[in-house]
Amino acid sequence: MNLVHRTVTTLALLSAVSLCFAQLEGSKPDTQPVQHPVPAIQDTETPAQRDARMQWWREARFGMFIHWGLYSIPAGTWDGKQIPGIGEWIMNNASIPVADYKALAGKFNPTSFNAHDIVALAKSAGMKYIVITAKHHDGFAMFDSTANSFNIVAATPFKRDPLRELAEECRKQGMKLGFYYSQDQDWTAPGGSAYKTGNHDLPTHHWDSAQDGDFNTYLHTKAIPQIKELLTNYGEFPVVVWFDTPTANMTPARAAEIVTLLNQHPNLIWNNRLGGTYQGDTETPEQYIPAQGFPGRDWESCMTMNDTWGYKSYDTNFKSTETLLRNLIDISSKGGNYLLNIGPDSKGVVPTAEVERLHQVGQWLAINGEAIYNTKPTLFGPEAGAFSSTEKDEKGNPKFITAWNWRSTTTADKIYIEIFSWPSGGSFHLDKLPRKVTSAYLLADSAHKPLKFTQTGDALDVQLPAKALDATATVLVLKAAE
Repeated sequence: MNLVHRTVTTLALLSAVSLCFAQLEGSKPDTQPVQHPVPAIQDTETPAQRDARMQWWREARFGMFIHWGLYSIPAGTWDGKQIPGIGEWIMNNASIPVADYKALAGKFNPTSFNAHDIVALAKSAGMKYIVITAKHHDGFAMFDSTANSFNIVAATPFKRDPLRELAEECRKQGMKLGFYYSQDQDWTAPGGSAYKTGNHDLPTHHWDSAQDGDFNTYLHTKAIPQIKELLTNYGEFPVVVWFDTPTANMTPARAAEIVTLLNQHPNLIWNNRLGGTYQGDTETPEQYIPAQGFPGRDWESCMTMNDTWGYKSYDTNFKSTETLLRNLIDISSKGGNYLLNIGPDSKGVVPTAEVERLHQVGQWLAINGEAIYNTKPTLFGPEAGAFSSTEKDEKGNPKFITAWNWRSTTTADKIYIEIFSWPSGGSFHLDKLPRKVTSAYLLADSAHKPLKFTQTGDALDVQLPAKALDATATVLVLKAAE
């Protein structure tokens, strides 16, 4: 995982990249159909069929990402040195030989892993789905795989399949489960792609001769068989497949072989990182929130709580609960989902700082979740900020200056105003409101005591209490039918 790492520069994927940039600028995505070797379900379904397939995901708004694997053993340190970069990339960043890295499997015994507690943590945080790394770029499968022995059941003393245990708990606790799978990069399988940061167009930039081989052999003997195992061995799961870092090796023809498998599961949701010009279902901005969302596309911002995805023992730069909550609200107001990561350690323990923050987010959602789940984007827009007329971003485009006073989400009969900065004058004002308001109250007020308001033409003023009910975000509810 890394926004830079997954940047696609190959000719085969230029159309997907162009689409992404267009959406970041807030323009309507190109809807011209792409001619794929094997049509994906997205190429053939009707809008009504797509709406039905995506319904639960659009309602969910908040999910848990789990990055967990062998990289949690070195935890950011190799040969006594702290390795720069994100934890799950330590093999690549430190150029660790294949044999040395694979030897970590013999030390991997996460006896403190508890699937019940992981799912319960997600539920307590108000999350509606989980996506876990079934296989990351290091090639180690966190599930029982007959296709390749480099997996948690065959190669470790643990001998258990955490994906199966998570699937069982998700069924019991009413949670949806998805799998991340690195379909292209594999640093321990001969022939798998591997690239260094800044060399995305060199998918076979190997540092060990043991990595050399034929990509087609890797694809047909490991990647595709393992994807098939993941799609068929866990009952109704996965409901989401999360691909990552496509390189030039993932041509349209090769991607089509994977799509053939995906099409056998018509309710499956998968992202835009397969490669081969397949756009999938969801855009995946990483570690940032797009200024104006992705008009016309479902999207999901994936983010870490500190600076790494996979566990690093010395990364304590955790975001505040306030930041996490405001991210969730900001994303929801733009019609997206928030996929927030945890990185368990080598024993399967989730860092305390992450657990504490998730519980705190859940406490807010227990009171205010109505303003997040199953909502649609803001009816306004300028409240999120504006593009600067003078400042430029790193690409030379006008820089978006974010405002943090309030956000808004909507349903058919309500407008939710999530207020971050409590108005000093005791009144909340809207210049233009496209609906007729019939009542107003604060969501955190269990009595829903009516607030006085005046609506003159398009303008609205609501009288608020002297103090906010929640310092992070107090939700004002305006009942107003479409």
